Amino acid sequence: MPSAPADDAARAIEPLLHPQGWALLNSLPPYREQDVLSRSSSLREAGHSPELVSAALTQSRLRARGEEKFGEFARSMLFTEHGLEQATRLPVAALHAERFQRAGVSAVADLGCGIGGDAMALAGLGLDVRAVDRDPLTVAVATVNLRPFPSAAVHLGSAEDHDPALTDGIWLDPARRAPARGSARGARRLHDPEEYEPPLSFVLDLARRLGERGGAAPGTLGALGAKLGPAVDRSALPEEVEVQWLSLHGSVLEAVLWCGPLAREGVRSSALVIGREGAHRLDLRADAPGDPVPGALGDHLYEPDGAVIRAGLLGALAERLGARTLDPTIAYLTADRRVDSPLARGYAVRDVMPFSIKALTGYLREHRIGVLEIKKRGTAVEPEELRRRLRPRRFGDEAATLVLTRIAGEQSVIVASPHGSTRA
Repeated sequence: MPSAPADDAARAIEPLLHPQGWALLNSLPPYREQDVLSRSSSLREAGHSPELVSAALTQSRLRARGEEKFGEFARSMLFTEHGLEQATRLPVAALHAERFQRAGVSAVADLGCGIGGDAMALAGLGLDVRAVDRDPLTVAVATVNLRPFPSAAVHLGSAEDHDPALTDGIWLDPARRAPARGSARGARRLHDPEEYEPPLSFVLDLARRLGERGGAAPGTLGALGAKLGPAVDRSALPEEVEVQWLSLHGSVLEAVLWCGPLAREGVRSSALVIGREGAHRLDLRADAPGDPVPGALGDHLYEPDGAVIRAGLLGALAERLGARTLDPTIAYLTADRRVDSPLARGYAVRDVMPFSIKALTGYLREHRIGVLEIKKRGTAVEPEELRRRLRPRRFGDEAATLVLTRIAGEQSVIVASPHGSTRA
């Protein structure tokens, strides 16, 4: 029996799959929350059913939200709440698609395609796409979203039933959430890849079957990519694959497993950091430096991007920056000279002191610091609780960053200013 959330999602979509509903949805002006009640009333007065009005306005709201991930494409797409939340951002999906294109793959099965974000990017590069999902409503939504791409077709099915002979490449986005224990609502993230649906062992077996389908040696991995959770442990994954952690504007979004010709030779792990300046990559190769050496606090502090940390590339970044660690268990780097890098956020060090509320209060008062950014690693102190106790606004309008961390095992506070700051 379908669950209540599935029923709700179907009711929110079904009226729009008919010509009248589709026409009404596309006639609506840009969504504004303050206009919902008046627009709902006027549409009902025009003779539209309450179910259709509700569905159209819900979809209009989702399209507005979807522009963050899909840009102007969102204005002609269909979404479900869950599908939009889980969908890959189109610029990121384009990077996935480019891997397949560079490897010479011409046809890709997108297994667990969701609302079709990755399939859109693959088809947009001219690849033949077989998009598959086990949920009938999701298949209907993906079919609508892929209608501008004649090389893409959507099918009802599962990854477990897929025949690797149908395409020369496979993209998977396994389900990584499970119902929250003891709760009928919400979901918990799965960190063990064997708990994914399908599990990592199945994904790797599928990669082997794909690689062997053309007569390759047993165990050869084919052109398969799979999205993993960013917390996945690299040591749990095979040596012969590349795992790339990707961050967008400072948030680590995913780790992607690349197999066979999609994996770059000699690269075990990599970090792809996308910011305002563009995309920047750091790779872990066999000759990569080991963990950085601890040392004294220098004139500059560096906060590595989360993708760099997850990929185990702290040593490679430290070598690039000429930096060292403050503590072997903390992912902050320090150096005596400034080196700007898109892979780390840099700060000029102003002062350092042992952690003490009294000493900090006196320091903020003396230097008239009332605007604080508070960061932490390796300490139980909570930034918002510290802010509440310090009440910095009473001291002035000068700005600073407080970094709560350990230096050589001791709880310390570093007072710093971000590189590029106009304040001392």
